[in-house]
Amino acid sequence: MSGLASRSELRMSFLRYAVVTVPAVVLLGSLSGYLSNSGYSNPWFDSLRKPGFMPPGWVFGVAWTFLYILIGLSLAMLLHARGAQKRQRVLLLFGLGLLLNFAWSPVFFGMHKVTLGLSLIAAMIVCTIGLIFALWKIRIVAALLLYPYLGWLMFATALNYRIMELNPDAETLVPGQRTINIDVGGNSADAR
Repeated sequence: MSGLASRSELRMSFLRYAVVTVPAVVLLGSLSGYLSNSGYSNPWFDSLRKPGFMPPGWVFGVAWTFLYILIGLSLAMLLHARGAQKRQRVLLLFGLGLLLNFAWSPVFFGMHKVTLGLSLIAAMIVCTIGLIFALWKIRIVAALLLYPYLGWLMFATALNYRIMELNPDAETLVPGQRTINIDVGGNSADAR
């Protein structure tokens, strides 16, 4: 038996990784969002003012599913590159990036921490850029698969920032709570 694997053996080896990593990343990402009640079904989020460039809710589900598939494929390629130098460090960086990603929904939607959510996205961007550079030396295609994710993170940064700007009281807002604004003339007006 020779020490070299055939192309079909290599392809099957990669597919074995992908069969695990893609569903795992999609499942964990979806679970993070579901458990955090992310999206427009969240009364707190629904009560916030949104920027004009906010896409409809269904776009997020489609985009994240697609992005999680790409991330899972990229991870499978990294796992498949067993002899690559610094692979363990890159795997740690990949894990950190996923951890930050899965933490964002609980922080933003669950805890209503808009500013901390923005900080998490910034950390995800830095981590993803570092990951792209590191993966480029191991598997170029694995690095390229993360470009749409990086682009979406930049868009998410703009959304998160604008929501923070439009809703300075977002972190203390209680959905369904009615507030009364009293102007200087003594007239009261319903604010929400």
